[in-house]
Amino acid sequence: MPLTIRRGVPSDADLIVEFNRRLAEETEHKSLDLAVLRAGVMAALADEAKGPYFLAEENGRVLGQMQITYEFSDWRNGWFWWIQGVYVQADARGRGVFRALYHHVYEAARRDPQVIGLRLYVEKENHAAQRTYFNLGMKETDYLMLERFPL
Repeated sequence: MPLTIRRGVPSDADLIVEFNRRLAEETEHKSLDLAVLRAGVMAALADEAKGPYFLAEENGRVLGQMQITYEFSDWRNGWFWWIQGVYVQADARGRGVFRALYHHVYEAARRDPQVIGLRLYVEKENHAAQRTYFNLGMKETDYLMLERFPL
C-alpha cells in the first residue's frame, strides 16, 4: 500500500475534527463539544508548539491521523513526544496505516538529538491497540496516570 505521510495544515481542520469526534465516540463513548474541538484543532494547526498532526494518505484520501505533543523532562534533559489523537478510518484498519504513522514519527524523533523517547496512553480495555504498541517496541511503564478535570 503506497502511503504518504504529511503534516496537517489548516485546510485539513474539518477532517481532523471529524476524526477526533469519532475517536472520542469509539474509544471513550464521549460526545465532544464540537465548537471546543474545532477551536482546539485550529489552535494546534496554527501553532506547531501545541502539537502537529500527521496524516496518512493513499491516492489522495486521508486514511488516518496522529498528533504529537511535547513534554520536557528535566531529569533527562530532553523531550518526550506523546502520541495522541490516533485515528484510522474503519475501512483502512489492519492495513498498516498506524504503523506507517508511527514509523514516520519514530524516525523523526530519532533524528532529533533532543528527543529522548515516545510515550502514549491507551484505554485499559483496548487490548488490540496495546498489542500493536507492544509489537512496535513500546513497553508498559510503572506510572499510573491521574488527572483532575475539569478544574
